[in-house]
Amino acid sequence: MIKILGNSNSIFNQFISEIRDKNIQKDSLRFRRNIERIGEIFAYEISKTLDYDKTRIKTPLGETDIELINNQIVVSSIMRAGLPLHQGLLNYYDGAENAFISAYRKYHKDGSFDILFEYLSSPAIDNKVLILADPMLATGSSMLIAYKGIHEKGKPKHTHIVTIIASREGVDYLEKNLSNSNTTIWVGAIDDELTAKAYIVPGLGDAGDLAYGSKE
Repeated sequence: MIKILGNSNSIFNQFISEIRDKNIQKDSLRFRRNIERIGEIFAYEISKTLDYDKTRIKTPLGETDIELINNQIVVSSIMRAGLPLHQGLLNYYDGAENAFISAYRKYHKDGSFDILFEYLSSPAIDNKVLILADPMLATGSSMLIAYKGIHEKGKPKHTHIVTIIASREGVDYLEKNLSNSNTTIWVGAIDDELTAKAYIVPGLGDAGDLAYGSKE
């Protein structure tokens, strides 16, 4: 199942426009904060799909019943670009457990690249709701490698993949490879073009560099 939040008019699209804008994105603090706010909106939308139990709450003047989330949530992100998005999700799921994944492109002299999976820190995820976040989904290869790696920690009740800007090719790739899984893909916007070097167009550039500075 794919849910595209940017297809509906809301304040969400204001934040998308600002992280894309080459002038506004020069402010790294604002860029990170916008990514974080986008994560908060994703968290709110995902919360509508969770399980709830009626809970009795005592107030200073009496008691009332309210439906509260009864799922254990694990928020996971692919470093480093995924960290502001991770924080946005965690702002709403403050009781969540956390997982972190290191996966990156290793480029060769001919311009081709391999996806290397280096590190995973994760709790057990059996019967929990897993949220796997990365702001950009280009080819989908990094996300699929991260997905398979973290699922070695157990079988979650449901997995939510969260990405802000995706290529059509990347979304199609995940759909093909995760068609039989209990997974929902949440996307902010889908761009049609992916260059030979696997950059999304119009995209927004390198999310990690924009958030934390350029790398060698």
